[in-house]
Amino acid sequence: MLVIEGLGKRYGDFSAVRDVNLEVGEGEMFALLGPNGAGKTTTLRILMGFLRATAGRARIAGLDCFEQRVELKHLVGYLPDDPSFYDYLRGREIIEFSGSMHGLSRELIQARSRPLVERLELGEALNDYAVNYSRGMKKKLALVCALLHEPRLLILDEPSSGLDPLATRGLNALLLECQQRGTTILLSSHLLDQVERLCGRMAILAHGSIAAVGTLEELRRERGANQSLEEIFFAVAAPERPAGPS
Repeated sequence: MLVIEGLGKRYGDFSAVRDVNLEVGEGEMFALLGPNGAGKTTTLRILMGFLRATAGRARIAGLDCFEQRVELKHLVGYLPDDPSFYDYLRGREIIEFSGSMHGLSRELIQARSRPLVERLELGEALNDYAVNYSRGMKKKLALVCALLHEPRLLILDEPSSGLDPLATRGLNALLLECQQRGTTILLSSHLLDQVERLCGRMAILAHGSIAAVGTLEELRRERGANQSLEEIFFAVAAPERPAGPS
């Protein structure tokens, strides 16, 4: 479903992403991990066609992520870390607008959105303006919009940020159901316990490059220790440094 080859992105002398190579199979739930500034969001924005890579290429279902970014919008659902909407559209209007952009009829939009809205407990908020939404409510609304056209690939940037524990549990269950229906899911998350429960494979980014990739068991074998994902993450992405003067 997703093939990344030698991907790089530079801003002047700074390399945000360097020589990233990655494949995600159809139907996988795959996690992209790393500390802030590691290149996760830059990579996701390249996949969505928002940025042009300065090296390498990325393809989704055989389509170039930048050159064929319009066609890709019909295959991909995207949840950004910080969703933004027109402030003075109501939640219901935002859902209708998003669905219409994918060519869906009003009846189909209502049929597909209703169970998602109920599942995410957004019903009472749909008549309110987006300017009044909390970050968590915006995340829920953006997820409804991302799922309306039943994408083959779902790209999620920090999907649980702004959600309380109950909402996060509901989100996890929804993602597992999407995967069971055949949806490929690529998510970036700082919640390592969430990744450990949901994702079959993961890649850890450090300083713009992939420092480790595989299943949790494969990562453990590479390190020769039965470590938790958290222990592996800190060892790979934030190695200990010798103590210096304070």
